[in-house]
Amino acid sequence: MLASMGKSGGTRRQREELGEFLRIRRSRLRPEDCGLSASTGKRRTPGLRREEVAVLAGIGTSWYTWLEQGRDINVSESVARAIASALRLTAPEKRYLYQLLGITPPTALAASGEQHAGDLGLIVDEWMPSPALVIDGLWDLICYNTSASLVFGIAENDTNLLVSFFTNPGVRARYVDPQRTAALAVAQFRAGAAARYDDPRFTELVTELSARSDEFAALWHRHDVLDARVKHKDLDHPDVGRLSFDTQSWQLDGPDVRLFLHVPRRLTDTRAKLARLLRAREPVPA
Repeated sequence: MLASMGKSGGTRRQREELGEFLRIRRSRLRPEDCGLSASTGKRRTPGLRREEVAVLAGIGTSWYTWLEQGRDINVSESVARAIASALRLTAPEKRYLYQLLGITPPTALAASGEQHAGDLGLIVDEWMPSPALVIDGLWDLICYNTSASLVFGIAENDTNLLVSFFTNPGVRARYVDPQRTAALAVAQFRAGAAARYDDPRFTELVTELSARSDEFAALWHRHDVLDARVKHKDLDHPDVGRLSFDTQSWQLDGPDVRLFLHVPRRLTDTRAKLARLLRAREPVPA
């Protein structure tokens, strides 16, 4: 964690601005805002103490103090993320913190936060009546349209495509060849894993899936890696039967956000079946 910053540490001015930024953000938080006891003695200045920020971020107090003092020290992306969380930074503040530290922000921060997600939502909605969805590098769902929900069985409380596939038998059963789909999905997920081994959210996801699905655990330990994206998807929908799609995907704002658009395959009745699904979803007039 601690080393000479060199070029990656930014200029002296950046380090000074970083220290001031951290002090101001720290002063704006109350202990009770962060789940800490407020009865820790009289405070000379408002806000959190340095040692409290360090505890919340899981780092050493001396090390955090040096950071506020503008010392020339190295900060990893995981530590930057922990400090941002401890200080309850907004998405623009997180991006600013990363810039001051000379660290390339994760894609989710490089994008424009809630506004970015809203723009993507407009894109997937405009793709109706065909399925469209957007996921991040952990396969968390960012947004999807009604058609994707009906076709792939995405429920309102689903937040991750891998978790949905490997833990919901109803979702898995929709795929014509679920074993092949499972193997491809894990190999594609593994392809983006190398940069995430220090990410607590990644570790949590793999641990959860391994515990809940023996199949995922076995596939994960095979260490298969696959960059190619599935170009065709065939499903057996419980209401309308076989659905066949050509699939295109685009990388958005870096490797961690992908847009998937599905087109009914030509010379199939998929388009007509989609129309039936959507009509059945429409509310009955009073």
